[in-house]
Amino acid sequence: MIICAGNNETFPFATPIGIGLCESASNLTRLLLMQPPEFLLFIGSAGTYGKHDIFDIVESKAACQIELSYLQKKSYTPLQNNLIVSDENVSRETPVCALSSKEKPSIVNSSNYISTDIQLAEKLNRLGIGLENMEFYSVMLVAQNFGIPCGGIFVITNRCDEHAHTDFLKNHERAMYTLVKYLQTKVPNLEAFNT
Repeated sequence: MIICAGNNETFPFATPIGIGLCESASNLTRLLLMQPPEFLLFIGSAGTYGKHDIFDIVESKAACQIELSYLQKKSYTPLQNNLIVSDENVSRETPVCALSSKEKPSIVNSSNYISTDIQLAEKLNRLGIGLENMEFYSVMLVAQNFGIPCGGIFVITNRCDEHAHTDFLKNHERAMYTLVKYLQTKVPNLEAFNT
């Protein structure tokens, strides 16, 4: 099953699940209770913390949820802010720093907020976290709870800096076109997927 956030990122072959951590978790859970698939593929846009270029396509099976205030030592969480990896070779709950450089996947960080501070973005990049998407962590967490393999394919629309929103708007249309073209080469019978 192919899923997407929705709003301005909808596709005729993908089911929208909502924007942000809460909407996507709630709607995806409801969807999986009614119709559990064999595999989930989340598609959408992402910002880069510095490792990727605009319009790059990044595939990932790894997500985390680290707020910027945590990096500034201005908050803490009683929750594990662990990495979720949908891969049989790596533990599903491995702390980011525990992965060796050989094993590091493209890690997607999720938050209900978009990062606009380049220094904090670079800090995340140094931790091995390459990009930011609002929904992917909750998608991975729900998939893990249902025992469903999951992955994501993202197109980079912006850098996580002070121009993030302006660049997202400027690049979004071309990015969605680039993502669809990439998916057409990777997913057999893409148009057969229908919501």
